[in-house]
Amino acid sequence: MKAAVITDYNQLPVYQEMKRPSVNQDEVLLSVEAASVNHLVRARASGRHYSAKAALPLIPGNDGVGVDQAGHRYYFNANGSLAEQVAVSTPYLFELPQGGDAAVIAAAVNPAMSSYMALKARLGDDKVIGKTVLILGATGSAGQLAVQISKQLGAAKVIGVGRNPQRLAELPQLGADAVYALNDERELAAAVTDIASADIVLDYLWGTVAERFLHMMLPNRKNRHQPLCWLEIGSLAGADIKLPGAALRSTALSFLGSGVGSLSLADFHQYLPELLTQIAAGKLILPITQYPLDAIATHWNDSGNRLVFVP
Repeated sequence: MKAAVITDYNQLPVYQEMKRPSVNQDEVLLSVEAASVNHLVRARASGRHYSAKAALPLIPGNDGVGVDQAGHRYYFNANGSLAEQVAVSTPYLFELPQGGDAAVIAAAVNPAMSSYMALKARLGDDKVIGKTVLILGATGSAGQLAVQISKQLGAAKVIGVGRNPQRLAELPQLGADAVYALNDERELAAAVTDIASADIVLDYLWGTVAERFLHMMLPNRKNRHQPLCWLEIGSLAGADIKLPGAALRSTALSFLGSGVGSLSLADFHQYLPELLTQIAAGKLILPITQYPLDAIATHWNDSGNRLVFVP
C-alpha cells in the first residue's frame, strides 16, 4: 500500500510503498477515506510530543475516516492514518451516521473534541450554561469550533482572543460576542474589565500568553470569590508558566487539563457519538483544504485552513 512515511524526525514525510498493516484479533482493517494533519500529528512526527513513542520509520497521522470490508464507515483513532489502509483497535472505532463528507469529518473531529470534551467531560457542560467563556487561541481551527461549541452548550457570552485578523473578524458570525486581537496591547488594556469577567478559559496557547492573561485578569476581577476555571488544552505559546502561589490563594482560580491521559476511553464513547452526529450533519463550521496523499511533502507545513489528505 501507499503511505506517508517519516524516516527522519528532521525531514518531511515521503510518499512511498509500505507493507500493509497486520491485523490482530481485536483490530479491524480499514480503507482510509480521509485523514487530517494538525499540530498533534506534526509534533508526533517530529518526535517532540510527549505521546510520541514509535520507532522510525513510521506512518504519521492519528485519526481519520475509514470503511471496513462490510461497508461500515467509522471515525477512528489510530496511529498511521495517513495511508491507504490502517489497522484500528475496536475500542477506537466510532461508527458514523449516514451522510457527511469524509474530508470534513476527518478535519473537524479532532479540533472539535478539544473543547467539546474539555467542557463536557472535564468540566461538566451544566457548568457552562449562562457563563462567560474566554477562548485564548480562538482564530485556530480548534478555537473557531470552540466558539460554536461553547454557544451550543449554553454559554451566555463568548470572548475570542487570537492573532489572525481575518479569522478574528469572522468569529462573531460563529457566535462570538466579543473579539480582541492578541497582539494589540491598547485594545486588550481597554477590554481588561470584559476579559477579567470570564468564568471559564479555554486555553490553546499556555506559556507566556497564559501568564500575561492571568496577571491581567486576576487583579481586575470584580469579585475574587467568583470561580475561574482555566482549562489548559494546548501549549502553542510555551510548555510552562510561572504563577505566584498567592494567585491561587487570593482568588477562586482552578486549573484543569484536557487531553490524552486526562480523558478516558469511556469518556469518548460517552460523548463522541453526539459530536460526530453534529459534524456529519454540518452543524459545525470549519474551513478545510484537501489534497491527495501523494502531495503530502509539498503541503505538510501548510497553514490556514484545516489540512486533509485523501489516499
